[in-house]
Amino acid sequence: MLRFIIIFSLFIHSCVGAPRTPAAAVAVPGKKWLTLSGQEPAVVARGGFSGLFPESSAPANDMAVSTSSPGLTMLCNLQMTKDGVGLCLSDIRLDNATTISTLFPKAQKTYKVNGQDLKGWFVIDYDAETIFSNVSLIQNIFSRPSIFDGQMPVSAVEDVLGTKPPKFWLSVQYDAFYMEHKLSAAEYLRSLQFRGISVISSPEIGFLKSIGMDAGRAKTKLIFEFKNPEAIEPTTNKKYSELQQNLAAIKAFASGVLVPKDYIWPVDTAKYLKPATTFVADAHKAGLEVYASGFANDMRTSFNYSFDPSAEYLQFVDNGQFSVDGIITDFPPTASQAITCFSHQKGNLPKVGNALVTTHNGASGDYPGCTDLAYEKAVNDGADVIDCSVQMSKDGIAFCHDSADLTASTTAMTTFMSRATSVPEVQPTNGIFSFDLTWAEIQSVKPQIGNPFTSTGFLRNPANKNVGKFTTLAEFLEFSKAKAVPGVLINIENAAYLASKKGLGVIDAVKSALTNSTLDKQSTQKVLIQSDDSSVLASFEAVPPYTRVLSIDKEIGGAPKPSVDEIKKHAEAVNLKRTSLFTVSQSFVTGKTNVVEEMHKGNISVYVSVLRNEYISVAFDYFSDPTVELATFIAGSGVDGVITEFPATATRYLRSPCSDLNKDQPYAILPAEAGALLAVADKEAQPPASAPNPPLDAKDVIDPPLPPVAKLEASNEAEGSKPHPPPSGTVAIAANLGLSLLAMLALGVLCVA
Repeated sequence: MLRFIIIFSLFIHSCVGAPRTPAAAVAVPGKKWLTLSGQEPAVVARGGFSGLFPESSAPANDMAVSTSSPGLTMLCNLQMTKDGVGLCLSDIRLDNATTISTLFPKAQKTYKVNGQDLKGWFVIDYDAETIFSNVSLIQNIFSRPSIFDGQMPVSAVEDVLGTKPPKFWLSVQYDAFYMEHKLSAAEYLRSLQFRGISVISSPEIGFLKSIGMDAGRAKTKLIFEFKNPEAIEPTTNKKYSELQQNLAAIKAFASGVLVPKDYIWPVDTAKYLKPATTFVADAHKAGLEVYASGFANDMRTSFNYSFDPSAEYLQFVDNGQFSVDGIITDFPPTASQAITCFSHQKGNLPKVGNALVTTHNGASGDYPGCTDLAYEKAVNDGADVIDCSVQMSKDGIAFCHDSADLTASTTAMTTFMSRATSVPEVQPTNGIFSFDLTWAEIQSVKPQIGNPFTSTGFLRNPANKNVGKFTTLAEFLEFSKAKAVPGVLINIENAAYLASKKGLGVIDAVKSALTNSTLDKQSTQKVLIQSDDSSVLASFEAVPPYTRVLSIDKEIGGAPKPSVDEIKKHAEAVNLKRTSLFTVSQSFVTGKTNVVEEMHKGNISVYVSVLRNEYISVAFDYFSDPTVELATFIAGSGVDGVITEFPATATRYLRSPCSDLNKDQPYAILPAEAGALLAVADKEAQPPASAPNPPLDAKDVIDPPLPPVAKLEASNEAEGSKPHPPPSGTVAIAANLGLSLLAMLALGVLCVA
């Protein structure tokens, strides 16, 4: 235990996100809040930092205080042992949050709770000594870290109060049930004399009324909690939806209400926001504060938030119409940064620092990548650089698309399945390749939003699944000039194969498009030419305004001087994978490389890719929060830019004063410390150490010279020289569709046979 306390205290001093001293708060201009009091909404940590550690464990509580903004409120769900001791646990059943079932495997019971039969290991069947001496906590949500399970004791209410959190909230969920078993939450509170308890909440009106006078003398705020609208409130036997109709009556015994967030911003069955209800306005009119619950970074919420948890908090506190008075969350640092750092930051605020926000296929987290709509949103989101990965059609049209293979990011499979082929020089799997289709044929299919997490069941913005139109390279450059985007990145792939096997000169097409757009003769817009082929970059050496970027797709653990010197011959910057900067094992950051420092010594800029918002792609050390990951790469590693599918998240971070670590302020978004979170767990529970990534070898930088563009056979030349067919491509499409349907029909007959 002593080892655990020492390691954890070291972790607390090195962790992400830390409040500054209260004195610094005077430097921040006052904000006008639409809360009932006009004050900043409260951040309430449900069971401490329960998104990482088991709920209400000592580390969860300490971590919540150390990483959140000043004034944090700590929430403890009160449960009572059979000898009347108060514990901080999420539920009256112990089995989902402790090791009780392994210790007493035959002690499961069934009780009727609020009219429903519940089965499990109930806290009222055990005395405090049994629990404190034998039982330890586990994480009660399976997608969260399990390496801390079985290591931390259950906390008594007095234990949490003894840490003197800024504010303490006691949630009393089951008073009627306890009363049936001759236990009284009210008497327990009186034994504590309400000392140190700032807020008490309950979904039971009778309980709140029974402690009203005592709470008033102690200046403890009482909050009535609404449950599911169809659930029954035990005192009145009315549905909570009925009680909602008379909020003025609640004001007689409570100063505020706590509701699930759907009471305020309902979500439809397709996971999109419906219009806000009038609940907050109605409650404020009745003189009641409103607290919203159910917030967590690792829960699938509305697609409107683009998988960005800060965006959800802002929807509740900074929507211009109303603000809740407090947020109950499992991830208090994210709520803190949303309220303190991102709220009331409308407008084109100046960026902090020089890191570039570059898109990956435009805002491809919200729209099909490389479409007009993805680029439009990227510009509106404030991206510094928009990108075009150049692909070639069979008839020589250069256009923007993530890959030469159209199967995953278009509906080509439904029309051109018979055209699928194997091209080992491009990829190991079969595909329907752009260089085998004419531009008219490509335009005949629809874009399809990319989804890097199909195996997990994650979807991306299904309402926009097939919207937008494909963009030629010329149209992309014209758009970037019209929108005065600070920079463009042109990514060139498969140049050698296209030249030698398909007779397509992608480099010539790019040079021609840039010349026609006059981007090769100006310095207003930054032009970056990216490739994983050093010979491609060498082709642009004679154009000084361009910045050449070498894309290094392999994971590296170091950049020795010979390798950096070799890069310098071909490029001014590199695009590296995230795992080349921070090593990750089982969603924990295990180490940090010196690659950025080594590249910078050679005067090579470093861009990191690809950043995404989905919490399953964000390490636990980043609090399942894409903003903390950004802070780690930008403020922690000093990268020169990030390449992201969600540019809005990156630009919001860089335009927040909290991203400036040299500025004295009440809260800062600090980078994660590699390995710090993992060190808190017992050695036996930690994932096995993985072999370090190899350093970059200079030989890996050098590519063979590009072959000349091959002369196609006369028949192919004639075909390529034919005028482009009309955009509809109706005849060809119908023929291919017919072939595809016949192929599928034949396959079906064979399967039946």
